[in-house]
Amino acid sequence: MIGKQTLLGIIPARGGSKGIPRKNIRLVNGKPLIAWTIEQARRSKYIDRVVLSTDDDEIMRIAITYGCEVPFRRPSELAEDNTPGIDPVLHVIEKIPGYDYVVLLQPTSPLRTAEDIDNCFSLCVERGAPACVSVTKCVENPYLMFWREKDLHLTPLFAECGHIACRQQLPETVRLNGAVYVARSQWLKETRSFITSETIGYEMPADRSVDIDTEADLRAVDLQGDIE
Repeated sequence: MIGKQTLLGIIPARGGSKGIPRKNIRLVNGKPLIAWTIEQARRSKYIDRVVLSTDDDEIMRIAITYGCEVPFRRPSELAEDNTPGIDPVLHVIEKIPGYDYVVLLQPTSPLRTAEDIDNCFSLCVERGAPACVSVTKCVENPYLMFWREKDLHLTPLFAECGHIACRQQLPETVRLNGAVYVARSQWLKETRSFITSETIGYEMPADRSVDIDTEADLRAVDLQGDIE
């Protein structure tokens, strides 16, 4: 809570996963992947309540072990491969009303810290923005990229990059890193998206911006040793 602005933390973790089977409970440095997110959420200065949204009994048991609330089971129709990511969030808001803001914390970002969560939320409140999401600098600037046409000719992805003389003059670009999504609850219910023209970005360093999507990502994080 900042002032009187309450914050609900939501951790989504369905049982099915095509890329990495049972991804959310795979061990990373001796703990289930989801545990890293639960622990940082509980360390947050501003989150008033942390809840899990899942359809899976084993994930429920593990989450409870690490101190996360599981007030209800996610309906199976909200746990399909093609379920829009925003739908389980809106379902939680409907089931647990009364919070001014929500923060979505995906288990696939185990290197995000409590400070990242708090900084993203405080930036959102301080700037008076309806939403703030975490981003990180692009490693490869898209202003240096091209479309390759069928005839193999190259067309700049951004036409305006043609007048830029050197790399230092390129606009700075960032990308979503998937770690922290904050929004006003009512605004989110109306827009059904964390990302609109009103959304602002909180920058995180590349070394905390890992988004686990493959077995190689899991191995890379596991090799980092103690990630607390």
